[in-house]
Amino acid sequence: MQVCVMVPEEWDGERLDKVLGGELGLSRSYLQRLIAAGAVLRNGRPAGKSELLREGDALLCAVEEPARLEATPQDIPLDVRYEDGDLLIVNKPRGMVVHPAPGNPDGTLVNALLWHCQGRLSGINGVLRPGIVHRIDKDTSGLLAVAKSDLAHQGLAAQIQNHSFLRAYQAVVHGRMNVPEGTVDAPIGRSERDRKRMAVTQKNAKPARTHYELLTQYEAFAHLRLRLETGRTHQIRVHMAHIGHPVAGDPVYGPPRSGNPPGVTDLQGQCLHAGLLGFLHPRTGAAIEIAAELPGYFTAFLAEIQR
Repeated sequence: MQVCVMVPEEWDGERLDKVLGGELGLSRSYLQRLIAAGAVLRNGRPAGKSELLREGDALLCAVEEPARLEATPQDIPLDVRYEDGDLLIVNKPRGMVVHPAPGNPDGTLVNALLWHCQGRLSGINGVLRPGIVHRIDKDTSGLLAVAKSDLAHQGLAAQIQNHSFLRAYQAVVHGRMNVPEGTVDAPIGRSERDRKRMAVTQKNAKPARTHYELLTQYEAFAHLRLRLETGRTHQIRVHMAHIGHPVAGDPVYGPPRSGNPPGVTDLQGQCLHAGLLGFLHPRTGAAIEIAAELPGYFTAFLAEIQR
């Protein structure tokens, strides 16, 4: 399979291997083999791995045809907090991936939903993401709205777009907060240093706003309630790190594991829980608000830092 990529402005000056690795999801070793074999062309000529790209370059990469991913029903228990003919609200445990992807072909929330709903899910997002209107990260626990009908999908997506869809979280973050509440208003885009990460940047970014409120201040941590006004990838994690208060246990945006206080390394991921959803039912217009209690890992960590 040949993949053709035209280099956009934001890749100008980046190393070829770094960009292709991030954009195509190829491992460094596999990409190096492709380049050494002359299977990566830049403007019609074999490219070197350390070449710096220029806007407008044409890249042609011959890669193996990926295995076809299909979402199949699997009998996986679900914690359903609300359900009707149009939609359902699921309380996702940490560690569960939302939809199939390379490296996670099954065992996902979508596989469980296909079994639970007997395939009756909105098809707007395609066969790998049926019914998925919004997502939370693998190691973030909490509530997700899932659309059974296209009408519900369109209605919920419109509320997310106009910022009337309530998504409230709780998190434990590093450090002492100087103010009891505030708003982080900082655009988020793909990191220029590592294209698998997101970052606060002005370059090819989208507006992002997170509102936070201090619930309890501990010696080295703060327990926060947060509300998303926008919904960018990793938004809370990026914004909290940006203001110097990364989410406890965050393996990507938090401090190195060696620099964590005792107890943090036991978290096995970020201490972040999507605890409240609020919206108008797309068909009836009724106001719906669903809450999910803090999960065990979260309350155990609160008890640890209290000590």
